[in-house]
Amino acid sequence: MWWDVGREAVTDRLSHRLTDGYGERGAVSTVIAPSSPLTAADRCDRCGAQAYVRVRLLAGGELLFCAHHAKKFDEGLKKVAVEIIDERERLHDEATSDAR
Repeated sequence: MWWDVGREAVTDRLSHRLTDGYGERGAVSTVIAPSSPLTAADRCDRCGAQAYVRVRLLAGGELLFCAHHAKKFDEGLKKVAVEIIDERERLHDEATSDAR
């Protein structure tokens, strides 16, 4: 599951910074490169546990979070994210396959 803020929201947030000196807004274009699935090598930026959520930021860059910290910071992350890729459903899938 992932949320995409949308190009209009990104444009509205960024375009106020991009003027031609006369208050006219310049064109803003956003391109999001596809990301690969998270692996066991991807670690939470907060605690170092396995990451299940990737957050791409409006300001650029990305953050990785474990399920616990993604839930803890969910509301704040939605405000600063261009995209949130949530792979927490894999926790349930992995637990089910381990039980067999």
